Amino acid sequence: MPMHVRDAMSSVVLTIGPAHTLRQAARLMSARRVGSAIVLDPDTSGLGILTERDILNSLGAGQDPDQETAHDHTTADVVFAAPGWTLDEAARAMSQGGFRHLVVLDAGDPVGVVSVRDIIRCWAPAPQPVPA
Repeated sequence: MPMHVRDAMSSVVLTIGPAHTLRQAARLMSARRVGSAIVLDPDTSGLGILTERDILNSLGAGQDPDQETAHDHTTADVVFAAPGWTLDEAARAMSQGGFRHLVVLDAGDPVGVVSVRDIIRCWAPAPQPVPA
């Protein structure tokens, strides 16, 4: 029986605004132990995603994390998944799109995020204890 996105996704959804600085976003992501934040822009009614890689790229370019905002580094052309997608469908979408996170929507609302790491955890067998 195939596993679905709902089985793998993290239901810890960090939502930030476009005016959050990258430092603020990084602190929140670190505190919640997540690799991405959903950026909700009330002016456009749109959802975007800010990932740890976006923050890393900004720092690597010498930008100031206290001046750069989530808005300037948000991926706006997000591919969304549904909870009922199979993990194969999610992995295929990630592979084809070249990204590592999918925002999971249910009835238009963000209910989770599924990452490559989440999918691997479901596909890889749990380590078995070594007999003594």
